Amino acid sequence: MSKISARLALAGYRVAGVSLYPLVGPYLAYRAMKGKEDRTRKLERLGYASLARPRGPLIWVHAASVGETIAIMPMIRELRRREIHILLTTGTVTSANLVRSRLADEVIHQYVPLDLKFPIKRFIAYWKPDACITAESEIWPTTIAELARRRIPQIRVNARISDRSFDRWRNRSSIAEAIFGKMALVVAQSDLDAERFRDLGAWPVIASGNLKSDTDPPPCDEAVLAGYRRQIGSRQTWAAISTFDGEEKAAATVHKALKPKNGQLTILVPRHPDRADAVEEMLKEAGLTVARRSRNDVVTPETDVFLGDSIGEMGLYLRLTEIAFVGRSLTNEGGQNPLEPAMLGCAVLSGPHVQNFRDAYQHLVRKGGARIVKDVEMLAKAVHYLMINDLARVKMIDSGHDAMDEMRGALSKTIKALEPYVNPLTVSARLQPKAAAVR
Repeated sequence: MSKISARLALAGYRVAGVSLYPLVGPYLAYRAMKGKEDRTRKLERLGYASLARPRGPLIWVHAASVGETIAIMPMIRELRRREIHILLTTGTVTSANLVRSRLADEVIHQYVPLDLKFPIKRFIAYWKPDACITAESEIWPTTIAELARRRIPQIRVNARISDRSFDRWRNRSSIAEAIFGKMALVVAQSDLDAERFRDLGAWPVIASGNLKSDTDPPPCDEAVLAGYRRQIGSRQTWAAISTFDGEEKAAATVHKALKPKNGQLTILVPRHPDRADAVEEMLKEAGLTVARRSRNDVVTPETDVFLGDSIGEMGLYLRLTEIAFVGRSLTNEGGQNPLEPAMLGCAVLSGPHVQNFRDAYQHLVRKGGARIVKDVEMLAKAVHYLMINDLARVKMIDSGHDAMDEMRGALSKTIKALEPYVNPLTVSARLQPKAAAVR
């Protein structure tokens, strides 16, 4: 069963004339909560609020992941500047912790309710959002249908749709039109994404660029950064970040090939830190010495790999190098975000599978800030070349900064597109008595 069929079934849809809800509904509900919930706030996933709704206009904003949450933070701050309350939902403990640390009292945070009839109805009836803004590639049919039934505008920002998802939805054109046609506005990342959303029935659709281009670089603890720089000393470094299964082994291969020439330190940051034990075991079996960030291990001259197995410290790892390979790209997976390493002064390398960030890579490669490598051998040669050729490395870094400057502007375009929905709420907010503080 495809993911689309499963979600439609969960929402009560029939696929090929057969209702699949009895088979997959309970299973998907369980999977949606398993391993991701804060046990003290589990009822939020069933639509029960844990905070009071403030008086005045309120927009429900949803971001599925940490990356999407970071991308929409500038937009949220702009909406708050207009005196509109923001109810921000996310799906994982990690993203909730991020909201707590970076947005503090600027938003009301809740875990997103399961896409089931009664949790969604309960959630919307309590919060009474004036609009809903989502920033994700996932589609949740029950939520979309319930918002439409209550005539609540639903807007998708920083929207993208992968090649695979587009093909699947296009093969279910009548269902796609019924779902995408309920959106009041889609603000897409690229012209290609915009065209795809129109083909699936969304209207109106505009292209704004990627909101991630307008975010600040990921932060880091300056004292921790200084400590690791002292430990690394004058050694050359390169990083393999956001890696998936198979790419850590590729990084180990590159390290062993280059060590006799460069004596470098490899900084390895798996996309999912819970894989760190397995990654460390693989590295040790390859004869490499590993220091782990989660254990506060010291990086010594004998350390081969600094394993970045902490959450929320990408800003630290990228500031320790000037060469970054971005993972999920050597295997046919679709790529990860190259904008953060470009922001932080890294020459960017990637495998060929970058469909999910096609537009960003096109800009970076065209300006000379990124290079695509087809396999592990080519990756090793590229890392070695950049390590021994300071002029080429600095040129790539500067070109990456130029590309980032060109890509900025998505936030202003997005806010302009939102104005027909936001401006009336701003007027209403300013006419309201000052709302009581949220408990």
